[in-house]
Amino acid sequence: MQDQRTYLDFNASAPLHAGARAAMLAAMDCPGNPSSIHGEGRAVRALIETARAQIAGLAGVPSAQVVLTSGGTEAANLALAPDMIVQNNLARFSGLFASAGEHACVLGGHRFGADQLQIVPLARDGVIDLAALAKMLTASPQPVMLALQAANNETGVIQPVAQAAALVHARGGLVVCDAVQAAGKIDCTMARLGADILVLSAHKLGGPKGAGALVLASPATHPRAGLVRGGGQERGARAGTENVAAIAGFGAAAVVAQAGMAQEAVRLAQLRDKLEDFLRDIADDVVVFGQGVARLPNTSAFAVPGVSAEIALIGLDLAGFAVSSGSACSSGKVKRSHVLDAMAVDPGLAMGALRISLGWSSVPSDVTAFADAFEVIVRRTRRLKNAA
Repeated sequence: MQDQRTYLDFNASAPLHAGARAAMLAAMDCPGNPSSIHGEGRAVRALIETARAQIAGLAGVPSAQVVLTSGGTEAANLALAPDMIVQNNLARFSGLFASAGEHACVLGGHRFGADQLQIVPLARDGVIDLAALAKMLTASPQPVMLALQAANNETGVIQPVAQAAALVHARGGLVVCDAVQAAGKIDCTMARLGADILVLSAHKLGGPKGAGALVLASPATHPRAGLVRGGGQERGARAGTENVAAIAGFGAAAVVAQAGMAQEAVRLAQLRDKLEDFLRDIADDVVVFGQGVARLPNTSAFAVPGVSAEIALIGLDLAGFAVSSGSACSSGKVKRSHVLDAMAVDPGLAMGALRISLGWSSVPSDVTAFADAFEVIVRRTRRLKNAA
């Protein structure tokens, strides 16, 4: 393994921002329990509430509407339940509609019965099929919950959450939006998305691993009961002494991400587009997934016919590049993406899918160096195939 590494896997986990690290170190020096009433406890509680307000800023809601969790997975598991409190009344949803491209924490983490889950198809470009959703809603006699990402973690395709929410709300339903991959990269305020609940995660935007949040559009709409029960922290939604250092780091990272989001989106989109120009120079038959629709500015998912992801990942890692074949939240093995399957991508092509995801430390030389290394792999692979 080379000493000099190039990290191009921000969608899996972003490196820790200096500001987040500083906030975490400062929090570690505070000895109090945030539930204690003495001065030390109040000081730690103040750190948590400051971070809560900072996280709330990403979603454009009051801080009281943020429930802190151990990560995006717990937040999704907490939200995706048939029984919810909606406008201070108990509501029961007859089923869960989830787009075919949802993350495993949604598809496998909900608390609906197996017979209550219905998958909403994606179009070939990776965007949810709104016509199919409308038809499914019409066929459902009772209100349902919809789980829909703000943007896909593998392809970067941005979903029409507001349009989908309008359809669901017209039928009395509720929308849970996984904004883990999109927050800090595009506008994920409640006002723009129109969702009822958002799911966030710290480590995707330069905060620490092990911190997340459930954000509510209204304090009168929230999960009926927490998954973790005990001391009543987080207003009863999530028991257990808070991970103060991680929460403080999450808040600091949220501030950094929000402050530079517009400029960073332009910068990263330029790097991504340059990368894709290089890819087309290397192999004119390269396929960039979702390239015809709006995508996250930092994400490029692609495949070169005949080049397997497994071989490419090994070669790139040995050359000093950290990239991905898709979601990092699986077995650690290279396997075909359920997202690409939902987009009707040819199975052989899907097995060659790679994902480059850029971030705050990415620079033009990273993209150029990657292209040089990837070109060597493509040429070697094709030369061997031609010789066989």
